[in-house]
Amino acid sequence: MNFNFPKFLKAFFKYCLFVLIGLIAYAAIVISIAYIPVNANAEPCTTDCIEVYLRSNGVHTDIVLPIKNELKDWTTQLDSKNTKAGKTNFNYVSIGWGDKGFYLDAPTWGDLTFKTAFNALFYLSSSAMHVTYFNQLTEGERCKKILISKRDYMKIVSFVESSFQLTELKGYIQIPNVSYGNNDAFYEANGRYSLFYTCNSWTNNCLKAGDRKACLWTLFDKGIFYQYQ
Repeated sequence: MNFNFPKFLKAFFKYCLFVLIGLIAYAAIVISIAYIPVNANAEPCTTDCIEVYLRSNGVHTDIVLPIKNELKDWTTQLDSKNTKAGKTNFNYVSIGWGDKGFYLDAPTWGDLTFKTAFNALFYLSSSAMHVTYFNQLTEGERCKKILISKRDYMKIVSFVESSFQLTELKGYIQIPNVSYGNNDAFYEANGRYSLFYTCNSWTNNCLKAGDRKACLWTLFDKGIFYQYQ
């Protein structure tokens, strides 16, 4: 049987074209859906509000919560003494969810490898919670303050709590000897990262759980921050 190279080449280019069209369509859907709002008419809190923040490092987004108030004391499960600096008396805890390999091996886009990306996107890795402690935050392009009611705050707390893996004694499971800096730590998490559910999807769902403005669906941080311009 003779090999028909022109026919093979034609079929190959047709396959590549289909793949390219599929990628373009996927990108268009991802971008457009991220700008469709959910809870767009959410009533802003005006009295007895709790201050939370949205924070991004350009890759991962976090929800930033008061480390302790009358509704929730995070220090009972998240101990800042278990960081490199070992400091206490912080005012805020910044919490994010994501793929463990992505978090630990690719803190920036420049650190990302094909293996890490492949495992993350195709459900082949486990997840982690990243916890960072702050005394204060400054609003900017990648940090937005939101005032929410106590009722909505507790909904967010419940969502965040459900993302941590628990020991038999209901404690959180810290991943040892891993951090980005002096005041952060990683913990084992529930759920799996994928092509359709990223760290930013988690943050977006956290906002939805608290009946706050959010995207219909997003993989990236820009759609979330667009809702809070």
